[in-house]
Amino acid sequence: MSTDYSAAADPRDLLGYLLKHATLRLTALTDAALEHLGIDSKDFGALRVLAHGEPASQLQVAQKLGVDRTTMVALLDELERKGIVVRRPDPADRRRNIVALTDQGRRTFDAAQAAYRDAENAFLVPVRPGAADQLRRTLQDLLER
Repeated sequence: MSTDYSAAADPRDLLGYLLKHATLRLTALTDAALEHLGIDSKDFGALRVLAHGEPASQLQVAQKLGVDRTTMVALLDELERKGIVVRRPDPADRRRNIVALTDQGRRTFDAAQAAYRDAENAFLVPVRPGAADQLRRTLQDLLER
């Protein structure tokens, strides 16, 4: 029984490998683009949730991003230390903290949004027009299952 191992050995034929390494490359580009603002792509995700919604609890932000509470607390601690977010007790439930962008946080988010978009566009340069939107739709479909 003969098997052609040379073709099967190329990890670029595996979807998991491709998704992982595409994510690593995009993260490296976006982190570099956001570095001058003192944040990275994980921070940007939290800022984006906060910028586009009503005041949210730490837990709501964590759930929206799909991260555990401990990770979210550490991320928010750092953003609060930098003056980008503020946490205050929820007037309706004192056991809960509401997280909001500060004025500095709003400015940081606005600048980060442009930097992130530029990095994402640079990442997508090799992709033919329209394919990036199709890729987004396909990945969204896969994640909704």
